[in-house]
Amino acid sequence: MREWAIQNACQWVRDFHVDGLRLDAVHAIEDDSPRHVLAELADRVRAERPGTLVISEMETGDLRPLRDWGHDAQWADELHHALHVLLTGEREGYYADYGRVADVAAALTRPEGRRLVVCTQNHDQVGNRALGDRPPPGSRRLAAMLTLLAPGTPLLFMGEEHGERRPFRFFTDHDDPFIADATREGRRREFAGFAGFRAEDVPDPQAEETFLASRLDRAAGDPALRALYRDLLALRRRLGDAPASVDLAEDERWLVLRRGGVEVLANLADREQAVGGETLRPFEGRIRHR
Repeated sequence: MREWAIQNACQWVRDFHVDGLRLDAVHAIEDDSPRHVLAELADRVRAERPGTLVISEMETGDLRPLRDWGHDAQWADELHHALHVLLTGEREGYYADYGRVADVAAALTRPEGRRLVVCTQNHDQVGNRALGDRPPPGSRRLAAMLTLLAPGTPLLFMGEEHGERRPFRFFTDHDDPFIADATREGRRREFAGFAGFRAEDVPDPQAEETFLASRLDRAAGDPALRALYRDLLALRRRLGDAPASVDLAEDERWLVLRRGGVEVLANLADREQAVGGETLRPFEGRIRHR
């Protein structure tokens, strides 16, 4: 089984010429052999094609992909979680451990730099939500500034750059009725204890309308937000590997991110206040060049 999995990865690199592999939920792969299967996998795909990237999805706080397995990068959800709690007030599930401005600052200044993949949205944090809803439109500009100008490598998800407002729901197309029913009931049980909606309100993942509701609507996008993403990506290229530093005020809920002569002023509070000598509206971000 080990050799089958490794050869499958090699096939994608050798026969289909992919640039890299993103490995899902590697914290669930248990291996007590002398050399971990994911370390061997990284070596073997690079032997097939030098320069192939290997990126792992890993639980927060576990750096084995970078430290022990020789992977190029790994997903780092800490920044997403910290921002999400401050910008939405949600504290259920795995968000319960977050809620401080210092959590955002810690995620922005991690020494692993661009080897950490950071995001505002992804298929887990949107698609695995009960209703597939995206972050509130009023907070997206600030979240984009902090994510795209963080030292980590930013991931953009399914229309976030044009302000997509349609949900991205959990949808499936299982042919086996047993698996279809198990998936449907599993989704309802997963969210039965969450406040704000009834378990029966969770969209049926097998229903065609669940899929159709998730299709992008580019015509309804926000041109100003798209322009902001374009400017942030250009600025990010100029910053290169410049290190980050952060000043913050926990009680007032603001921070200032500094990188390579650029400052991001971030008001993470639901009230207007002064940040870095400038007045910012609730959940507003502003870029300043020093």
